[in-house]
Amino acid sequence: MISRSRNSTQRLSFAGLLLAFLANPMVLADSGLVTEVGTGRPAWLIEMPDTVTDILVADTGNATMYRFARAGEDIVEIDQRYMSIGQNGPGKERAWDRRTPLGVYFITESLDTSRLHDKYGVAAFPLDYPNAWDRFNERTGYGIWLHGVDHTNPERPPLDTDGCLSLPNEEILKLSDRLEPLVTPVIVTREMRWIEPEKLDELRTEFRLALELWRDSLERGDLLAHLSLYADDFRYRDMDLGEWSTWRLNVFESRQLGDVTLDNVMLVADPESPGLFLSRFTQVLATAAGPVTTTKRLYWRRTDGNQWRIVAEDSG
Repeated sequence: MISRSRNSTQRLSFAGLLLAFLANPMVLADSGLVTEVGTGRPAWLIEMPDTVTDILVADTGNATMYRFARAGEDIVEIDQRYMSIGQNGPGKERAWDRRTPLGVYFITESLDTSRLHDKYGVAAFPLDYPNAWDRFNERTGYGIWLHGVDHTNPERPPLDTDGCLSLPNEEILKLSDRLEPLVTPVIVTREMRWIEPEKLDELRTEFRLALELWRDSLERGDLLAHLSLYADDFRYRDMDLGEWSTWRLNVFESRQLGDVTLDNVMLVADPESPGLFLSRFTQVLATAAGPVTTTKRLYWRRTDGNQWRIVAEDSG
């Protein structure tokens, strides 16, 4: 949990720490922290909250679905299984291009497959494609699921779906009880990459400092400091930065905010966009009318000038 200290000396210490840290930043893709193979941790999983028990990583290059789980403070590989992806491979950009999207997604629900076509097999879990980053990049399409296979044709080649991730029926049944809607992340990548465990603390510190600056400016009602964390090309749904800033100003003026608390913080590196990171968390705003709780997503871009800026934002 992140909460703001009321002590001004502590706030000044935080500011100094932030400046000192950002003077010597790291980039996941370019710092040498990532290894192609190894027994470390998947490079994308920077921090996972206690509420997340299982994480799926789909390695499209090797037609393999990995499952990782928490083991105390660590994240370990539990098992792996064969999967099929889109007929035209990974890298979805347009509707009906028969490609599988690459990025960080979440399962949204569990469907009753008795009402669906036989091709979906014994279980089906829609993913939240297109997410805010997909919309930022004007990617189109919908209906990307994790599902089983047709009983009458259970042997599917690696490139065989319309863009979905497909597992053998017996394998998806093993996962069904472990997949929690709006909680379980599914990271779809071109290849599995690993990070050395000793580097994780440095990465977590970097992210936590940037996120605290965002939270602190929101709690203090410092609109200028808050907006300084947003990129010029920022998009929020149909709004650009100027339109969103006007809307945000109205929010600042209409609410008398008290404490701002962030819980269940997740930090994930995007597997397809070097320098892009997703933070997802539960935000609790203390207002005169009572606490307001929402789930937030912030997509951060680290620029060549060692600046962290938010390029997209969403809820859920």
